[in-house]
Amino acid sequence: MVGIIMGSQSDWELMKPAADFLTEMNIAFKAEVVSAHRTPLRMVEYAQNAIQNGLKVIIAGAGGAAHLPGMIASLTILPVIGVPIKSHNSIDGWDSMLSILQMPNGVPVATVALNAAQNAGILAAQILATSDTNLQEKLILFKQKLKEKVEKSTFLM
Repeated sequence: MVGIIMGSQSDWELMKPAADFLTEMNIAFKAEVVSAHRTPLRMVEYAQNAIQNGLKVIIAGAGGAAHLPGMIASLTILPVIGVPIKSHNSIDGWDSMLSILQMPNGVPVATVALNAAQNAGILAAQILATSDTNLQEKLILFKQKLKEKVEKSTFLM
């Protein structure tokens, strides 16, 4: 199962594409609001119990100072994928991006592009597919469809 967490309910619309992709791949997930700043003890409990709760990968979206992905990564050995979110109080998203990207050695967070939750879902699926041949086949078909979509495109001038 994949955990999808975000700093506030208002982030859900940007995080939903990760859930949609996981659903398409038939991967179980649970989405929750876990704030590094407003519910720090809940965040610690979430991270420390993630393995016991059956999680294999965590996708964490955060805007502004964006501490959630890094703090979760500091508290678990599971792979954490950070989704920087351009929130209403963000500085063009750069504050979120840099807060997630610039992790110290020893606390890695895989980071996708700004507001790119679908890529986080794809990356989570690819991580899980390293030990699941059925999921590997689904991802091969997904990539094939991407290729076909581009090949069918025409350039109009």
